[in-house]
Amino acid sequence: MAKFEECLQRLERIVQELEKGDAPLEKSLTLFEEGMQLSATCRKELEEAEGKVEILLKQNGKLHAVTFEPHSEKSPAGR
Repeated sequence: MAKFEECLQRLERIVQELEKGDAPLEKSLTLFEEGMQLSATCRKELEEAEGKVEILLKQNGKLHAVTFEPHSEKSPAGR
């Protein structure tokens, strides 16, 4: 989960910098773009973790690790 933590910390720093409002427009846009990418990465990792938890809970009360395949946009959600 270190990647998630690192992404979240960087995202928090970007938000703080943008909230100051003293960065030039071009830098603000670059920071915003990076923030959006980090947000998507964090969201994806959270969704994958949620899927792993769901798989574990569906194992008749027994905790068995199962490889989780994240849902692609082309496949049905199946939830």
